[in-house]
Amino acid sequence: MAEFKLPDVGEGLTEAEIVTWKVKEGDTVVINQILVEIETAKSLVELPSPYAGVVQRLMVPEGETIPVGTPIITIGDALDGPVPNEPAGPTEQTESDPYLAMAEKAGAEEQAREVLATDIDLSNPAASGSGEGESLVGRMKADRGATRRARKSAAAVQTQAAFEPMGDTAPIGLDEQDESGGPAVPATSAASAASVGPGNVRVLAKPPVRKLAKDLGVDLNSLVGTGPNGAVTRDDVQAAQRGGATSYETVARTTSSYDVPAGEREWREPIKGVRKMMGQAMVQSAFSAPHVTEWVTIDATRTMEFVERLKGRREFRDVRVSPLLVLARAVMLAMRRTPEINSWWDDAAQEVLYKSYVNLGIAAATPRGLVVPNVKDAEQLSLLELAGALNELVEVARSGKTQPAEMSGGTFTITNVGVFGIDSGTPIINPGESAILAFGAIRKQPWVVDDEVVVRQVTTLALSFDHRHIDGERGSRFLADVAGILEDPAAALLY
Repeated sequence: MAEFKLPDVGEGLTEAEIVTWKVKEGDTVVINQILVEIETAKSLVELPSPYAGVVQRLMVPEGETIPVGTPIITIGDALDGPVPNEPAGPTEQTESDPYLAMAEKAGAEEQAREVLATDIDLSNPAASGSGEGESLVGRMKADRGATRRARKSAAAVQTQAAFEPMGDTAPIGLDEQDESGGPAVPATSAASAASVGPGNVRVLAKPPVRKLAKDLGVDLNSLVGTGPNGAVTRDDVQAAQRGGATSYETVARTTSSYDVPAGEREWREPIKGVRKMMGQAMVQSAFSAPHVTEWVTIDATRTMEFVERLKGRREFRDVRVSPLLVLARAVMLAMRRTPEINSWWDDAAQEVLYKSYVNLGIAAATPRGLVVPNVKDAEQLSLLELAGALNELVEVARSGKTQPAEMSGGTFTITNVGVFGIDSGTPIINPGESAILAFGAIRKQPWVVDDEVVVRQVTTLALSFDHRHIDGERGSRFLADVAGILEDPAAALLY
């Protein structure tokens, strides 16, 4: 019998909350099968099993916050072979892959038993599927020989089907300002869907699509997917809903952070996890860096026309194009003239740290709190590559599986409040950065052009910056450069 202890999943975290158990006592599990979903101070993470066997005991109930190193589950002898006596200790874990040592330790036994391991990339615990052979961390599929699938009981097959990832959050505030669905990608392979019994066959759909279908009351099994490999997309779900709510109403409903207790006039909600970390970070930033916020209202009609032209180009047919893409590109071009925007005031060293790279953060409001995943080295990406990176960031955040590494090291942040119909705001700088840009709603408004009042697409930008080392002239120059590119995207050729 072996105990699996709560590991440090990175970033030196000291505690985590048990959110949802994916198994129950008596279930048969295989190596790499998802056991539990936990919430750290930065994100939701799924923990795979380092052992094969039968679940003997769930040692921590859902909703309880425990320190790293606490035993959380006991797994006994498997039907088809022995189980390791001890879980891998903390010293065997690595920062880049905390489960690598555990998987390698169990590798010899896994090969001997020829037990099918769930095909999961442990460098990203959120990604999972069902492969056709063993899948151990550190081995490429091309390096594996032919393997024979071990027989499974009906209960084991049903248990495996239950472990396909299901998103329970719908982050918002980081995509384009109309909430049409993103490009569809198959959530699971056709083989994995066919591997379960007829009564358990699951339609191909991403976790956020399943979440949307559940909230709208749409049966996924009744839909014919239009995405790759027949995957059901957000558009398919929304089209199936007759007389349904608008996209904005749907987003508002699917992002409620709590359920109102019946008959209660007031209630309390514990401050923990991502929300606790967010609160601490915002207080630290607000009272350590003197904020200055500047506003500019601009005519974004040409940007909207440019976005429509990009959507019609063959190169962009597989990515989602939005005004946010143009703004992100404008930000990085404007930084060339004002590098102070991409620097950081190191108070301890009494130095200003300048950075030649841009890790572009996109603030995302989720039911569990604010997260800011970032696109690494965004300044090196072409417009098409940047569009793809933003699409990927959106999909991962919507599924609630953004990892701590994806939120660390940011150098500048964009918060897209326009998706809520908000004109703009005074955002608080993300810790470790020196500026943040709020992107307001784009609306048709009267605008003066050549002394005539015409209808134009108008939006407002608000830049908050650290006034200790970014003075008004530099902040104003940066904001004016960004505004100039949004007013006329052709101006980007001047940078």
